[in-house]
Amino acid sequence: MSAKDVLLGKNSSGARHVVLLDPDKLNPESAAVASTKCSKAGVDALFVGGSTGDRTAFANIIGIIKKNSKIPVILFPGSFEQIVPETDAVLFMSLLSGRNPRFLIEEQVKGAGLVKKYGLETIAMGYLLIESDKPSAVEKVSGTKPIPRNDIESAVNHALAAQYFGMDVVYLEGGSGVGLSVPNEMVKAVKTAIDIPLIVGGGIRSPGEAREKVVAGADIIVTGNVLEEKGMDRMLADLVTEIHAC
Repeated sequence: MSAKDVLLGKNSSGARHVVLLDPDKLNPESAAVASTKCSKAGVDALFVGGSTGDRTAFANIIGIIKKNSKIPVILFPGSFEQIVPETDAVLFMSLLSGRNPRFLIEEQVKGAGLVKKYGLETIAMGYLLIESDKPSAVEKVSGTKPIPRNDIESAVNHALAAQYFGMDVVYLEGGSGVGLSVPNEMVKAVKTAIDIPLIVGGGIRSPGEAREKVVAGADIIVTGNVLEEKGMDRMLADLVTEIHAC
């Protein structure tokens, strides 16, 4: 089964759990350990990407992750320079919640030739940044403002725009390292409005909170920073159990 089929749930009736790994925070040893543990824990796929980073080092870390993982490794590029061949697929995404042309279309145009050259499978994604308790790395790097937490109508309309563009999936992103996840009410409203899979990530710090997002309508849960804390093995197991149970 392709990475796209796994992520979007072809032949799967339950929610999926994806772990986001940031090569900027990994060395060869920690990358091997993290990818192995995620694979053994039953995580469905890995997103690999960050806001910055050296292309060569980025490619090396992804190669190590791919070597030590039995699950799909999907590129989550912060720029066209992070499109490398050592991966199973690439999220070909547009930051639709912002109005910075660089992340709406310019990086995508620069990266399209590389995607073609490397023969990468693409997963078209409408990326929506949602306000949290503090500015996220995505907000700072992209120079864009998130959709306000209480503006559910705007989130729904942006998600519908992604669907009508023909995108495969919508991502509601609270941002890396934030304290507040995407509101459950927003998750529910967006999922009710669209007919394509919904990803929710950012600020999800416990299995119970992950379950709440799935109950609200999330098809895919992304966790990242929480796995850098103590008790990674137990946390992974509990997250997988809660998310898959819904």
